[in-house]
Amino acid sequence: MKLLKTYKWALIFLLVQIAIFFINNTIGKNAFDITLSNLKEMLLLIPPIFIIMGLMDIWVPKETLIRYMGHGSGIIGLLIAFVLGTVAAGPLYVAFPMGVLLLKKGAKLSNVIFFLGVWSSTKLPIVVFEAASLGVNFTLIHIAISIPLYLLMAFYMEKSVSKEAISLIVANAD
Repeated sequence: MKLLKTYKWALIFLLVQIAIFFINNTIGKNAFDITLSNLKEMLLLIPPIFIIMGLMDIWVPKETLIRYMGHGSGIIGLLIAFVLGTVAAGPLYVAFPMGVLLLKKGAKLSNVIFFLGVWSSTKLPIVVFEAASLGVNFTLIHIAISIPLYLLMAFYMEKSVSKEAISLIVANAD
């Protein structure tokens, strides 16, 4: 029963895809092909990311991470979060386990939220693609608006979320 509860949404999704296939064979086949393609991409990305996270967990002592990204880290913590988010590779769903690892090691919530925001829209590959596709002016405006908003959101979340809630998030992530 616990296994069913754990994979409830995956099973619901599978049933919906089967229903779509019976309602409209072409759309159902396309949906299945897209799902399979996304699953392959995810399975190729996740193992290397988890290896990197495992190495980071071992190589970066908790005390060091607390010093540079924990409470009292100030602008240095934000700069590190910015650099980590900017040079990151992979889709956003890869950033969440990394964020949990940072929280477990003692990073301040605002630094983690800022890291997630930066990862979502100002990664170098995205910025280069955006500048080439939409123009440098658009990209600069986008970044100039996004970064301050991510900072505001990060500071707001830091003030709004209790330490108990953060501990619960970290505990539930295991």
